[in-house]
Amino acid sequence: MPQPALTREHLRTPKAAAIAGILFSVLLTTALALMRLSVPVNPLEPGAWLRTDARIVGLALNLIPFAGIAFLWFVGVVRDRLDLLEDRFFATVFMGSGLLFLALLFTAAAVIGALITASTKVPEELIGSAAFRIARSIAYIIVNIYAVKMAGVFVISASTVALYTKFAPPWIALLGYCVALLLFFGSIYTNWVFLAFPAWVLVLSTYILLDNLKSPAAAVKSPDQSRESSRSR
Repeated sequence: MPQPALTREHLRTPKAAAIAGILFSVLLTTALALMRLSVPVNPLEPGAWLRTDARIVGLALNLIPFAGIAFLWFVGVVRDRLDLLEDRFFATVFMGSGLLFLALLFTAAAVIGALITASTKVPEELIGSAAFRIARSIAYIIVNIYAVKMAGVFVISASTVALYTKFAPPWIALLGYCVALLLFFGSIYTNWVFLAFPAWVLVLSTYILLDNLKSPAAAVKSPDQSRESSRSR
């Protein structure tokens, strides 16, 4: 008499799941580029762009939630790649910095979105007002000081894990360290340095996607096989 299965087959991550990181890179790069080209760098500018470029900025803000969803999926792909090799310390830093980055990015986007919404009712009162300058400065500080630093911590933790577990080539980890340095210190000199973060995610996601597609055996490992391979390492 056949015995019933005592365990269920685990849910497998799709091979093409790494495309989420590519989508995140494209969406965030597009959103940041639209923002940088439409909104002056100076956080104390009066806000004349609300008359001319509010629709473009609104489009950029609408892309950010989708970029955030793709980023969460990308984080899941990296953790699935690590499997049982994931270290608790680096996993905490990796997850924490990633979630903080998203929270700060969404907060800054919400502040700018609130300015655009308010400008549709009282544009002349808002442009050049103290309330506009305060809100604009808050969004600028959140993105260029806090969010960019969390992105740097995320890249450092992911690169360190990649260097020790070999889930990605060493050159991607070393490139990640360089990107992290740019994110930590480059924002002092240029506001475009933030684009280095989605660019690095694009490189890592492309590698994972190609590696998954060319190694079908790795995608069908059972939990017991994964545990044995981690022990042998």
